[in-house]
Amino acid sequence: MATDAIVQVVGVRKSFGDKEILKGVDLDVPRGRITTIIGGSGSGKSVLVKHIIGLLKPDEGEVRFEGRDLCRLGVRALSVVRRNFGMLFQHSALFDSMTVEENIAFPLVEHTRLSGRKIRDIVREKLELLGMAGIERQYPSELSGGMRKRVGLARAIVLNPKVIIYDEPTTGLDPIMTQNVDQMIKEAEQKFKVTSIVISHDMASTFRISDHIAVIHQGTIVERGSGNEILRSDNDYVRRFLAAASSPHREAMASRGDS
Repeated sequence: MATDAIVQVVGVRKSFGDKEILKGVDLDVPRGRITTIIGGSGSGKSVLVKHIIGLLKPDEGEVRFEGRDLCRLGVRALSVVRRNFGMLFQHSALFDSMTVEENIAFPLVEHTRLSGRKIRDIVREKLELLGMAGIERQYPSELSGGMRKRVGLARAIVLNPKVIIYDEPTTGLDPIMTQNVDQMIKEAEQKFKVTSIVISHDMASTFRISDHIAVIHQGTIVERGSGNEILRSDNDYVRRFLAAASSPHREAMASRGDS
């Protein structure tokens, strides 16, 4: 296992009834980098992420966060560890009846004993860092799709997590908005010094932002590495998957300056 891995998945197996979803997954997530997990529908991406954040326990294997096996933690200790993870859901999952400030403040209200004034200060700080100062009183319905994504990110980082998980962050977005979200993910990595785990089906986005890519197929990681290493893979499934993807991943690699 890599010594700089903040998350380590070791031999994880998981079945639901007679159906085995994860079949011995091994994965290192490098600290402070962007790791993207790609694969077809039903390959096990979402189930793997639920193990990483401790929502599911494996039938076999270990999931370690900074060397601690989540499976061995009690309920209280696991709850504390989970605060190191922030999550940006596919459609931001904002509460329509709450203002931007109330949405972002929600994790602070639920998990801390900070004063109302301190919470408001933290919310304003996160909004300013994401270039959205002054929108605290607006509602999600008043925001553009890109702004809702940034509000969702502000909520994900409000507890200062070490890892942010992005669940299909570019689904349903046009190419320009997709590039804006990609830039947001890169900026978050740099500004907040976080580790990012991205679940994606968008190949252009994947090759544009990722430092490390893992390909999951039929419950196992069949390939991992840099974008160039994935493109040079001789794994038959990886080759077929990339060939079937309509996104111009090679152009995305070129835009990063990779050779």
